[in-house]
Amino acid sequence: MTRRFAYLGPQGTFTEAALLTLPDAADAEHLPFSTVPAALDALRRSEVDTAVVALENSVEGSVPTTLDELATGEPLQIVGEIHLPVSFALLVRPGTSFADVKTVASHPHAQPQCRRWLAANVPDAEWRAATSNAEAAQHVADGLYDAALAGEFAAARYGLSVLATEIHDVADAVTRFVVLQRPCVAPEPTGTDRTTVVAFLGEDHPGALLEILTEFAVRGINLTLIQSRPTGAGLGSYLFWMDFEGHVSDARTGEALMGLRRVCAGLRFLGSYPRADKIAPQIRRGTHDTDFTEAAAWLESLRSGAA
Repeated sequence: MTRRFAYLGPQGTFTEAALLTLPDAADAEHLPFSTVPAALDALRRSEVDTAVVALENSVEGSVPTTLDELATGEPLQIVGEIHLPVSFALLVRPGTSFADVKTVASHPHAQPQCRRWLAANVPDAEWRAATSNAEAAQHVADGLYDAALAGEFAAARYGLSVLATEIHDVADAVTRFVVLQRPCVAPEPTGTDRTTVVAFLGEDHPGALLEILTEFAVRGINLTLIQSRPTGAGLGSYLFWMDFEGHVSDARTGEALMGLRRVCAGLRFLGSYPRADKIAPQIRRGTHDTDFTEAAAWLESLRSGAA
């Protein structure tokens, strides 16, 4: 059967561009959804096999909707990630000039990445939010707005002209997308892996976060992302989204996960998967798998009286 991929649509989004980089996407069916929650719910209902959604941007940080949906919704698992360089174009209807641009639409994450450029080039234009940059382009094509910040590749799809390209306030911006499936066995370790978990605090007390971080520090595990989000249970109730180097099959990672399970009110495992940047962790002395094996053998010898 043909594989089915869900992504944030409509056609022409950066999410679709990320999806198209996957080796197994060429022969698959691609289904656009109007929101990230809709794409993830389609995966939960088994209407699709895989979903691709944006998780964080090197300029604007994490995407809250994605974090919240994966932290608290029905469990899904990250099986891969994609790093996509992002630069915007200003798309307009044919014949539109800079002087004609009074409204610019985009996804909320796009506007802050281009704020200074917009102020310098279309200072009188008002910004309008869209659920995706491709939707913004569609609105321009429909005559709702004058211009859209979107990928240059979206122009032809919506019959628009490119008024400017390479729009960004910070060069070399990258968006990280995650590839999701229903809960499954984690991909085999590659030596350049990342693991993601969500930790729920049991109670708010001095040192609560330190207790969590200590589980990583004592095992030489480097965190690559930590983000707090409200649980919705009231002021002061937070969960922590954490990405860190390593794979669930690694001894140091397994020990850390067991430690977190003991000290947290809840722990959600969101997957171990290959890093897109292929950066290998620097494994500290005493935290190799062989070190854990030797230590366990030594302890057993003490308990058996063989030492």
